[in-house]
Amino acid sequence: AGSLVAPMPGSVVRVAVEAGQDVEPGQPLVVVEAMKMEHTVAAPRAGRVAEVRVAHGEQVDGGSVLVVLEESDD
Repeated sequence: AGSLVAPMPGSVVRVAVEAGQDVEPGQPLVVVEAMKMEHTVAAPRAGRVAEVRVAHGEQVDGGSVLVVLEESDD
């Protein structure tokens, strides 16, 4: 629960958040390039980034956990 995964295999071209950061619904978290297209993984809800499990340039498999969100304390 709270894990956001790669939609398909590809390369991480941007990590837009860091652990501890509060995010809003729809905020871009990670951008993965696959098949010459960029796919943005966005926050489905407000929360706090618990973990960022990828870095720029990293190759990921489809279904790999990219970011873990937790409920914010607010």
